[in-house]
Amino acid sequence: MTAQAPQAAQAGPVAQPRKRLMKHPRSRFAGIIPAVLLAVGMLLICEVLVRAFALPEFVMPAPSAVFEVLFTQQAQLFAATLVTAEEVAYGFFMSAIVGALVALVIARFDRFGQALYPLVVLFQTVPKIALAPLFILWFGYDLAPKVTLIVVMAFFPVALNMLVGLQSVDPNLVALLRSVGASRTEILRRVQIPHSLPYLMAGLKVAVTLGVIGAIVGEFAGASAGLGYMIQFASTQMQTSLVFAALIQVSVLGLIFYYLVELAERHYIDWIPRPNA
Repeated sequence: MTAQAPQAAQAGPVAQPRKRLMKHPRSRFAGIIPAVLLAVGMLLICEVLVRAFALPEFVMPAPSAVFEVLFTQQAQLFAATLVTAEEVAYGFFMSAIVGALVALVIARFDRFGQALYPLVVLFQTVPKIALAPLFILWFGYDLAPKVTLIVVMAFFPVALNMLVGLQSVDPNLVALLRSVGASRTEILRRVQIPHSLPYLMAGLKVAVTLGVIGAIVGEFAGASAGLGYMIQFASTQMQTSLVFAALIQVSVLGLIFYYLVELAERHYIDWIPRPNA
């Protein structure tokens, strides 16, 4: 009897996350329904108002006209989406690496971290839209300036969130590990990094949305393809319906990247207890 009790206690925490995972899809769909209904209601109201006041299409197109352009020019929009998605994917991947490395360096090396952290915060206050023309001048009109701008915009929430996770480990646990001879690197690898993963994923969710914004800003500054280029070109041609259609495409792209990050979080680190859980 006494030998079986610890096994049952160990099995309990493993079974609970699995039950919680099985409930996620239903709760997720239940949460989407109100948002869908609200969006449909707002579109209907907008359609009625545009038709009632007879607004010109170049000023404010009706939602029906926007969706018509969205479907009739989907091939062109999809090609532009692929270009922007490639920029976001590369930029997000690089910003995740840079942000995590910055957080690890600040957490591991106290003196260097104290000097580096204010510089990181100071750099984050620089208006990123002002850097876009410089990156175009330095790196040309290809993929490099867009990826660089995304990294500059998106690495900070990754670094900040992971740093909070690294520094919020129970000090009693750290003291215990030090008492048994664990080095700072071992404490960082065995305790602080696993503890910081939920915080890191929260930062990645913010970073991926900033990555989409950075790609569009980079394409505004200088590009020959992509959704940002299409929005800018359509606005100069007074094709407001196409502008709105491209904006919808950008929003859908951002949602896809966001939920891919959330899916990775649920699949890989759902076993880690969340803060204040």
